[in-house]
Amino acid sequence: MKAWYLLYCKLRSEARAVHNLALQDVETYLPTLAEKKVTRGKAGIKHVPLFPGYIFIHFDPKVFSVARIHSTRGVGKIVGCSELMTAIDDDIIENIKIREQRIADALQSELPPKADADLPQINSGDKVRFTEGPFVDLEAIFDEKSGEKRCHVLFEIMGQQKKVSVLKRSIKPI
Repeated sequence: MKAWYLLYCKLRSEARAVHNLALQDVETYLPTLAEKKVTRGKAGIKHVPLFPGYIFIHFDPKVFSVARIHSTRGVGKIVGCSELMTAIDDDIIENIKIREQRIADALQSELPPKADADLPQINSGDKVRFTEGPFVDLEAIFDEKSGEKRCHVLFEIMGQQKKVSVLKRSIKPI
């Protein structure tokens, strides 16, 4: 009968073990802890393993070979694997999943909204007007996004269209 088991992974190989076990159709669960991280002045969420070096696997040892799991890249061994393996109660796994989601949701609600959240949707080819900067009150044609904070617009200069990179917050649709 299928049950959850604790699996010890090789040093910093949790993701590798999860990937290689998934290729063999073995269900895995790597609980992560969401942490707030600031990179280049931007707040974001980083997920780190809740139990470093360990993952949970869900399989039936009578159907899928334990030796095959032990020989998977990234895997160390099943914890408590001797004559009788100790299964983990499904409720414990479900409670970990619920708490993991609650923490991630709480952190997500604390983050400031994305820069694009307050900007209206602008599509390629739309006319835009500058609201700030050196081009204030000039019109252009929106071309494409260019990263998180910038975009490309097309200006008509001396009878030719030229592409210019500008801040997204400096334009609004007409």
